[in-house]
Amino acid sequence: MNTTPMNAWTPSLVALDIDGTLMDPSGHISGEVHRAIDLARAAGHHLVLATGRSLAGLLPVAARLGLTDGYAVASNGALVIRLDPEAPDGYRYVSAGMFDPASVIRRATRLAPDVCVAVEEPSWGWRVSGPFDPDALPGEHKRTSVTDLSGAHALRVVLCGSGIRRHLDALRTTGMTVTAAGPDWLDVTGVGVSKATALEFLRANLEVPHHATVAVGDGADDVETLIWAARGVAMGQASATVRWVADEVTGTIAENGAATVLASLVSPGH
Repeated sequence: MNTTPMNAWTPSLVALDIDGTLMDPSGHISGEVHRAIDLARAAGHHLVLATGRSLAGLLPVAARLGLTDGYAVASNGALVIRLDPEAPDGYRYVSAGMFDPASVIRRATRLAPDVCVAVEEPSWGWRVSGPFDPDALPGEHKRTSVTDLSGAHALRVVLCGSGIRRHLDALRTTGMTVTAAGPDWLDVTGVGVSKATALEFLRANLEVPHHATVAVGDGADDVETLIWAARGVAMGQASATVRWVADEVTGTIAENGAATVLASLVSPGH
C-alpha cells in the first residue's frame, strides 16, 4: 500500500550541460549561475553535470561550482562518476561504456585520410594521432599511431578534420553513436550511449520519478537529453533544432538562462 502523501515534495534530477549552458565561450560562469546552483542544491535537488567534456575537463568545473558530491556524466554519457570528497581523486567510477573503435576509425580514415583521431583515457587525458588544441581536449596528450588507437577498447573517440561532419551518416552506419560538435569535429561513443541513457541509469538508481526530471542544454549532444526529460529546456542561443525538441526555451547564456530554470525549482509553489 502506498502511504506517500499526494502532496509530498519530490526532489528533481536536474541535468545541466556545461559549455553554452553554465559556462560561456570565454570560460566564465556568472555569479547568478553559482547562486542558483547553491540554492537548488540546498533545496535538495539532485544536480548532475551532463557534458561532452572528458573527465579531465569536467572535474575542474565541478570544483568551481562547489559540486564535490553527487553524480556527474562525462564524455557524452560514456562515463558516469560519483563525486566524493573522501575518494583519493575526489571521485569514484560508477559506469564506463567501453567499445571497440576499430570499425569507426577505419571508416573515418578511409573517408578523410587527414583526420586526426583521439581516444579518451579518463584517468589522465588522451592518446592522439596528431595535434589537438589542449583547450578543446583538456588533459595530457600522448602521440601514437592510428593503428594503436584502433587496437584497444575505448571510452570515447574524437575525429577532427576539415569538413568531417559531412561524413556523419556514413560513420553512423558502423552502429556507433556519432555526434557532431561542429563542422570539423565528431564525437564517437558506443552503441546506444548518450547523455540520456546515462541519466536514465542515474534516475532509476536514485529512484527519482520521471515526472521530476529536468534537463537544460544548448547543443546537438543535448537533443536526446531534452527529449528524455519531463521538462527539457533549451538555452536561448541554441539552434532551431535544439529549441524545437525542447519543452521550453529559457534565456541565452548571456542572460543567465540556466539560473532562471534553477530558480524556478526553488521558488514558492515548486
